[in-house]
Amino acid sequence: MFTNPSPDQIRSLLQEIRTLAVVGLSPRPERPSYRVSRAMQGFGYRIVPVRPAVTEILGEQAYPRLADIPFPVDLVNVFRAGDEVGPIVDECIALGIKRLWLQDGVVNQEAAERARAAGITVVMDRCLWRDYIEHIVP
Repeated sequence: MFTNPSPDQIRSLLQEIRTLAVVGLSPRPERPSYRVSRAMQGFGYRIVPVRPAVTEILGEQAYPRLADIPFPVDLVNVFRAGDEVGPIVDECIALGIKRLWLQDGVVNQEAAERARAAGITVVMDRCLWRDYIEHIVP
């Protein structure tokens, strides 16, 4: 059964990362992906939108796929349905990405275990922004 990293491990992960690729980042300000990404941007993280058919979100160039990003990312943050996580995990493994965050409500046990078996740190069904507030903000 999948278990998330400990609070100390989540704190360390949030302190180590700087560049976040956000799969499924919506250009609509009312969407959770936009609000979470804008908040993390405000905390100094670089947000890299991953969304086909969009050229820019939050002032950052958008890319259709993770493989199209021409620089390394520290973490992939996923705002997609749980049944869409498998191909994202495959792409993370192929690209050597070492951290994967599946937002609140994004659950795929098999994909999470496969990612973990490939050496990827996985956080599942948790909010990046909420964890940042809980573990980092004094």
